[in-house]
Amino acid sequence: MIQRTCLPLSLRLLAALCFVLGAAQVARAQSDDAAMLVADEVLLTGDDTLVASGNVEAIFQGSRLTAARITYDRGTDTIQLDGPVRLTDPQGNLLTADSGTLETDFENGLLRGARMVLDEQLQLASVEARRVGGRYTQLSRVAVTSCQVCGANQVPLWQIRAGRVIHDEEERQLYFDDAQLRVLDFPVFYAPRLRLPDPTLKRSQGFLFPSIRSTTLLGFGIKVPYFIPIGDHQDITLTPYLSPVTRTLEARYRRAFRNGDLTVDAAVTQDTLDEGPRRGYLFAEGAFDLSGDYKLKFDIETTSDDAYLNDYDYADKDRLDSELTVTRTKADRYFEVGVTHYQSLVDDEDNSTQPTIIADAIYEQRVFPKALGGELRMGLAAHGHFRYSDDDIEGRDVSRLNADLNWRRRWTLPGGVRAGVRGQLWGDAFSVSQDSTSDRRAAQLTPAAAVELRWPLTRTAASGARDLIEPVMQLGWVGGDRLDIANDESTRVEFDEGNLLALSRFPAPDRRERGVTAVYGLRWMRENPNGWSAGLTLGRVSRADPEEGLSRSSGLGGDASDWLIAGHLATRSGLTFTARGLLDSDSRFSKAAARAGWTNSRLDLGASYVLLVTDPDEDRDDAISEWSFDGSYRINQHWTSSANWRYDLASSDFAKAGLGLDYTNECIAVGFSVSRKFPSSSNLEPSTDFGLTVELKGFSTGGSAKDYRRSCNG
Repeated sequence: MIQRTCLPLSLRLLAALCFVLGAAQVARAQSDDAAMLVADEVLLTGDDTLVASGNVEAIFQGSRLTAARITYDRGTDTIQLDGPVRLTDPQGNLLTADSGTLETDFENGLLRGARMVLDEQLQLASVEARRVGGRYTQLSRVAVTSCQVCGANQVPLWQIRAGRVIHDEEERQLYFDDAQLRVLDFPVFYAPRLRLPDPTLKRSQGFLFPSIRSTTLLGFGIKVPYFIPIGDHQDITLTPYLSPVTRTLEARYRRAFRNGDLTVDAAVTQDTLDEGPRRGYLFAEGAFDLSGDYKLKFDIETTSDDAYLNDYDYADKDRLDSELTVTRTKADRYFEVGVTHYQSLVDDEDNSTQPTIIADAIYEQRVFPKALGGELRMGLAAHGHFRYSDDDIEGRDVSRLNADLNWRRRWTLPGGVRAGVRGQLWGDAFSVSQDSTSDRRAAQLTPAAAVELRWPLTRTAASGARDLIEPVMQLGWVGGDRLDIANDESTRVEFDEGNLLALSRFPAPDRRERGVTAVYGLRWMRENPNGWSAGLTLGRVSRADPEEGLSRSSGLGGDASDWLIAGHLATRSGLTFTARGLLDSDSRFSKAAARAGWTNSRLDLGASYVLLVTDPDEDRDDAISEWSFDGSYRINQHWTSSANWRYDLASSDFAKAGLGLDYTNECIAVGFSVSRKFPSSSNLEPSTDFGLTVELKGFSTGGSAKDYRRSCNG
């Protein structure tokens, strides 16, 4: 019976063994560090030679070495390793060899039949590996891949063959000489010199994997990104984009600060689509924490011309907004000040007659007065918007100051009825210029009050399901008369669950609903122990006198509004559905929106529908009946498909459509996409776009391959 021997190993010897994989620090470790040699047999031959044989295992500071035999000759200060040799370091890097020899200074050595596996991903097989200077591993006649190869005669999907590869452990870089990229063992690319980051390096200067793009507008082109890290906190990526039609340089700059972050995306273009000067765009956004719990946010959006973003697919926007805001949020108060600049990209909109520069300042505070009870809210808002045009009416500029005092309190009455009262006082002052149809100065105090009753009824069924039925009624009154000023901000009025009980549903204070109103509605909710829930809200507004200034599609015109119907459904299987609509007296929907989704481990689908009737008050001469779809389906572990489109049922026209197919395994990621944009107000030129991206896994530039690791058995 063989007796296993376990004894402390000399630090000098074990440091040499661990240094095969680059653990240079072991040679400098303190003498009291734990080190252990385990073998079936350990012999001392004379005073100069130690031989450990039979399942030899050496352990030191997380590194583990196994070999058939280890021989240390003190006279020559050499260490002979007889294989199979296997060494794993604490980072998970693996080195195997048939045999090897280490030199006396532990900084140099030679391994025969060596194979390295970096970060459990990238495999480097070589005829021999030489350790140089304690920092470099030089491999000769090398094959590099992250693909799993099963069987002696099988070839990997891709591999890089090189006469020599040097791995710099300090810089975590791989340097190739006479590199040849092979796909299924067929050579497709050659480079006399090549540098790639090893999989443990997350930020390395150099080229990223290129992508191919072909469009009907720009032709066949290629993008080749180049990444430049600037310390640990900032970087820049430069991407030349070349095709027969365009010469474009894209850039992305990112920087992380101690109190925030900044991102800048930009491009400059010289192409044959536009005979004018160079085209381009700039998007920048940042967020910073300031002293005193203030937060600063900003974004900048600008482009050289209306069609540029669409031509190059940089953004799908009809209107650009550049904004700077400072906010502060506390439990009982809120402050915001900001300025916004708008730039319309819609073909039939003139930026000089659109509100271009908008400034806002808001302060809100709430207190709980003991004498009155309930909650008292106070608010003050200043607003101004400016048009570049000096024309009468079309160049109208408006500024206003609005104050709001709001008190509300609730009680529980016998029978579980919840009662509430609200008192409100608005103070508004306006200044209007360049509009001969409006008063130049106007001011008003507007009182308002409301009484509300709710009766929440709950029930728990024998199955454990819980139901809530809550009838609600509100009687409200808003005094004052309409000011003689133009409607410049409240041109689009929404009626939904959020403002069903509001005293005024206009989005801005240049208009307020007046007179006596009665609101009645019903809310129902159900939670089932099987994991699904549902809800439904019904509501309607009745008036003593019709309110002027409410458009047809708002659903609020006349003595009685349209019926508001809103519901939602969610199931344990990941299916969700939400819908809202306004049903008029003819049992037709004047406005409707719905969204359905289904999400699970393999599926992520979403579909939306929007209906808007014709409404001259909202500058909509044609009805909109549009539905859109976006989703992806994971066919299996490696294949994922995706699709999206937007279709207008009223005009029977597509707005856009796209398909995608992605394949990913342990060594490669391939993505193919095709999309079509159809003419619209902000997209006069239709275009079809084909995209292809290929990334080699295993290098830090291609992403991790660990999620798709497989064995030869499955």
